[in-house]
Amino acid sequence: MNHFVSPSSVTYSRWTNPGRRGEVDLTGHSDESQSTDTEICTITSPRITRSAPGHDATDTEETFTVEAALDAIGFGIFQWKMSLITGLSWVADAMEMMILSILGPELHCEWRLPSYQTALITSVVFVGMGLSSSAWGNLSDKYGRKTGLFICMSWTLYYGVLSAFTPVYGWLLVLRGLVGFGIGGAPQAVTLYSEFLPAKARGICIMLIASFWAIGAMFEVLLALWIMPILGWRWLLGLSTLPMVLFLCFCFWLPESPRFDVLMGRRDKAEATLRSIAKQNGTVMPRGTLIVHKQKNRGRIRDLFSPQYCRTTLLLWFIWFANAFCYYGVILLTTEMFQAGDSCGATQGAKIEPSCSLECKYLTSADYKDLLWTTLAEFPGLLVIIFAIEYLGRKKSMALCFLMFSLFLLPLYACIGRTALTISIFIARAFIAGGYQVVFVYTPEVFPTENRALAMGIASTMARVGALITPFIAQVMLRSSVNLTLALYCGCSVLAGVASLLLPIETLGRGLQESSVNQEATGQTTAMTSEGSQSSKTV
Repeated sequence: MNHFVSPSSVTYSRWTNPGRRGEVDLTGHSDESQSTDTEICTITSPRITRSAPGHDATDTEETFTVEAALDAIGFGIFQWKMSLITGLSWVADAMEMMILSILGPELHCEWRLPSYQTALITSVVFVGMGLSSSAWGNLSDKYGRKTGLFICMSWTLYYGVLSAFTPVYGWLLVLRGLVGFGIGGAPQAVTLYSEFLPAKARGICIMLIASFWAIGAMFEVLLALWIMPILGWRWLLGLSTLPMVLFLCFCFWLPESPRFDVLMGRRDKAEATLRSIAKQNGTVMPRGTLIVHKQKNRGRIRDLFSPQYCRTTLLLWFIWFANAFCYYGVILLTTEMFQAGDSCGATQGAKIEPSCSLECKYLTSADYKDLLWTTLAEFPGLLVIIFAIEYLGRKKSMALCFLMFSLFLLPLYACIGRTALTISIFIARAFIAGGYQVVFVYTPEVFPTENRALAMGIASTMARVGALITPFIAQVMLRSSVNLTLALYCGCSVLAGVASLLLPIETLGRGLQESSVNQEATGQTTAMTSEGSQSSKTV
């Protein structure tokens, strides 16, 4: 093979030459050194071109990455289809979560349950989610995102339908715990979706998926408003599984992530997927050969604690914990305070456990309507955050959401009336819902493909720990002290806002990394190129 050198102008924003990976020392890098430099650098350097014997020297071998291909193909019809189908799994997840705030008060009266048993109905779901989230992530990193998502949705559908036929309290706990075990894999929908998106559209598009969560929560309240007075909670549990049925019917159309295929060494399959996307979007693929980063060691927990990711991992775990603790807390607080009538009545009217069902307060039509209003708060929250993440960045957007959430919980310390209570909870929920979705954008962006699903899974586990604790705060502690309950939520939110600002990496404008080696090389190459650019300017 003949080699010759010719000058060329190279413009890039990421490292795309894996062939020279062995020539670079990549050890000793921490996550602080990986901050994103979104400056596009252009330098003039020699270009090594290879030509086969018997061919003209101008015949060059071109290569491209999955990231470059998706950026070239752009956002189009394929991504819209992906949005709708993966969005169905998000709707199903939201409905299973929203039903917890409706099921608890109903069974509290119908089965004459004390408050701690009512809280267990909610907590057991989060126990199942916490136990399974990392397992679903590991499964998705080893066998594919589509495989993991299909199995978890099938599992959730099966036990969701069975829980509608539960005869006694004990069986309800077991079956709802198994439902939670399945829901623990729902965040893999975001992992799969994010790996098909061009870099420029990723933040806004993942926030678009978040709107399906808000739709699911709203639909569950409307379904409860219609079903509960006529058919009861068993029919509500059964009908709430319909989005999962639709997802499983359409998910066979979903392709496997080309990024996952690349790590598996399946170049032909990844290229076929990219060609299909380009055809559906009416665009063309980049010319050349797709670069493959085949890796055998995928989905290892210890990789999350390497010098590159240790600080990021620990901070994100707390942020996920705080998000779930505050988000599900404000949902449960809504029904508890609406039943009491105002923020003071939550304590004054509930210090003594009801001894018979006649002393219980079922949710009324007015309660469901106010619950619907607070659920609608997620839509304006998402609209604000969609613009914030593109202008302020991911870190500052998360910090802003936590700060505003704690700020609008403060009026609940006063004995405000029903209208003021609804408005305060509306705004607080808008911000915490937006912040929850920002962390869903940030997490898959900051971790590489080789352990992205595992990172999402374990982070989701930490969120489930927060969600597991929050029923005992919002449904049990609230009956003893409203002020202490609100102080816990406000304090946790403020600490999470500080943790957001301490994250070492801002992912705005940053491409998804295929592997940790690729990520380290990106930082080195960008730094080297910036130096070269400065030198050329000086000359």
